[in-house]
Parts: sequence; C-alpha cells; structure tokens
Amino acid sequence: MSASRVLIACWILLAVLSTGTVALGQVAASGLVSLAILAVAVTKAWLIADGFMELRHAPRLWRRLVLSWAAVLAIIISFAL
Repeated sequence: MSASRVLIACWILLAVLSTGTVALGQVAASGLVSLAILAVAVTKAWLIADGFMELRHAPRLWRRLVLSWAAVLAIIISFAL
C-alpha cells in the first residue's frame, strides 16, 4: 500500500475514533464508559504513532516508549477516576 493511502486510511480511522469518543461521552459518565473512552484514546495514540509518525519502521525501543506512554497515561487517569 502506498504512503498516501496509508495516511488517508489513518485520517479516516482517526475521524471515526474521534466521533466514537464524542458519542461515548454523550452516553453517560459511568466507569465503564470512561474506560472505553480511555481505550479509544490509546488506540488513537497507537494509530498516530504508527501511521503518522511512522514508528512502525523505527527501532523497537522508540516505538515501545511512545506507545507505552499513552498506555501509562491511560492507567494513571483511570486510577484518578
């Protein structure tokens, strides 16, 4: 797949995930919905890191650091909720 098609697919997926986040936020502010919103946020961070930043071709250490940062933040936020 060409680079432009990958970027277009990333944009479409980010738009869908962002719409899903807003829809989940409209449903209710219960604990499970908040965890679902955090899961969508981590998925978006993964998509940005792999799709736009192209870290899927980077050294493993950098990719793990960037992807784990989003997961660590989601875990900290979930404890704060």
